[in-house]
Amino acid sequence: QVQLVESGGGLVQAGGSLRLSCAASGSIFSINAMGWYRQAPGKQRELVAAFTSGGSTNYADSVKGRFTFSRDKDKNTYLHMNSLKPEDTAVYYCSISAMTQAIPTYIDYWGKGTLVTVSS
Repeated sequence: QVQLVESGGGLVQAGGSLRLSCAASGSIFSINAMGWYRQAPGKQRELVAAFTSGGSTNYADSVKGRFTFSRDKDKNTYLHMNSLKPEDTAVYYCSISAMTQAIPTYIDYWGKGTLVTVSS
């Protein structure tokens, strides 16, 4: 089974920075895509940054130039967030589309999220 655990959220003042981490574990055989999403109170979950196996990273327009997605060889992902704004307040989730040895098809896995609160 694949598990994703986010960390790094917290309270920060507007203009500040945070780095979110997503630790992946389990018998992952292949990854098709990796990404970060967020859900603000009363709103739908939205894409923040997505990295595909083709090597490209897509960002939501609202975070371009401020947020940066990165990953390491151990399948962990990171979201570097700079110049944070109050409207960035949300629960942030990491997700991967992965194939395991037990389930030989790509399935989306999600973490439980980490709360980011940006004060004005």
